[in-house]
Amino acid sequence: MDISLDSSNPEQFDTDCIVVGVYEEKELTPSVERLDKASKGFFSKMIESGDIEGKQGQTLLLHHIEGIAGRRVLLVGAGRKEKLNTTQFKKIVNSAINVLDATASESALFCLLELEPANMGTHKKIRHMIESAYHGQYRFEQLKSEKEPPTHPLKSLTIYTEESAADTNIAALSEATAISQGVALARDLGNLPGNICTPSYLAEQAKTLEQDYPNFKTTILDEKEMQKLGMGALLSVAKGSREPAKLIVMHYQGAGKNDKPHVLVGKGITFDAGGISIKPAAAMDEMKFDMCGAAGVIGTMKAVGELQPKLNIIGIVPSCENLPDGNANKPGDIVTSMSGQTIEILNTDAEGRLILCDALTYSEKFKPASVIDVATLTGACVVALGKHPAGLLGNNEALLEDIENAANQSGDRVWRMPLWEEYQEQLKSNFADMANIGGREAGTITAACFLSRFTKKLNWAHLDIAGVASQSGQEKGATGRPVALLTQYLLDRAK
Repeated sequence: MDISLDSSNPEQFDTDCIVVGVYEEKELTPSVERLDKASKGFFSKMIESGDIEGKQGQTLLLHHIEGIAGRRVLLVGAGRKEKLNTTQFKKIVNSAINVLDATASESALFCLLELEPANMGTHKKIRHMIESAYHGQYRFEQLKSEKEPPTHPLKSLTIYTEESAADTNIAALSEATAISQGVALARDLGNLPGNICTPSYLAEQAKTLEQDYPNFKTTILDEKEMQKLGMGALLSVAKGSREPAKLIVMHYQGAGKNDKPHVLVGKGITFDAGGISIKPAAAMDEMKFDMCGAAGVIGTMKAVGELQPKLNIIGIVPSCENLPDGNANKPGDIVTSMSGQTIEILNTDAEGRLILCDALTYSEKFKPASVIDVATLTGACVVALGKHPAGLLGNNEALLEDIENAANQSGDRVWRMPLWEEYQEQLKSNFADMANIGGREAGTITAACFLSRFTKKLNWAHLDIAGVASQSGQEKGATGRPVALLTQYLLDRAK
């Protein structure tokens, strides 16, 4: 899809469809006023008659209006002006994209920047429009013998802005395009089945970044190398699988060699049957999404390659499968992590923290400015927060605030949860330094407490994306979150 900015008069713009917003108060936006004048009052009369009330998400598609060069005009309800926020703005854009997909419109002019959601400037609105457009066009049909592409896909999207050449607008266009590429890659990796997207496959995909961008270098550690490093926790999870584990390390150098890097760590369990503590059969196919943390990190590194921020960034992906086997971890087994701490495995389905803890210890060697791990870690997070925000925990107040700020800017929301010392009591073991689970209560928090024991030398934050990384039901599929959030965090550091 070709996306551009343009300051031409909307009423004279040659396009298949002009998209404009209508407030519930029947107040005309500037673009509607221009269209109304060109059409000799057509729109004001129609709105006054009640054909469209302007309620949130309401749409009305009109054809061949005299005085308007565009072949269609799509009116989208924006709700009450004083209540418009970022979430509602994104819904307005998504409503427009859905209608366009159902028409024969191959080009469109979006005149939605003039809507005024609270705390949302032009830069952010451009970003959300473009990211929503790409997200709405995404299809995963690589494995279908007969593909079903849209009959009339949107090929050209133009955003109307009075300052099309402004530096901030051009930057927003570049950022949104790069983030959308990263999101699409993350969704592709997440949607691939476990028999294709193995740890070795993930490693191959990470290697392509090295080929695409000259300041990338990807290193793949095999099981022998991990064994030498003492990664007993990570390797214990891989014992039940015939697929070899991989530790994928992606280096991006956009700053000086002495500049401390920012490290992203993504959980890469390419299929999670639960091990000996096997999961129920219902919806187990969705356990291919247990590597969405890894997909998010690789997708973010893709966006980084496109944007070339002046930072040093390292993406680390510990990857393996978690399957039942005669050699698999058993409840009660005790393993020794790379840090030297011992772990009693009370539940083999709490495996993500076992691979992450060794990756976090490994990240210490880079003396990082910050470390953020991303993982579909706990079902408890889905129960607590649902599918809207990711859970956020960590040991550094400034880092947590920076992530929250990036979440607010990107619209990729998070919710902070406590990491109090009292919760550490739930991880006590009679036989090892710690247990890998803390019981039913506060499962998301105790999982983060476990990880915190391996991050005492780090400025560290943890994102539990179990509720946001994928969708179930009719819309089943990976979402590509939190690529937008992580990329925004890194862009903020570059500034």
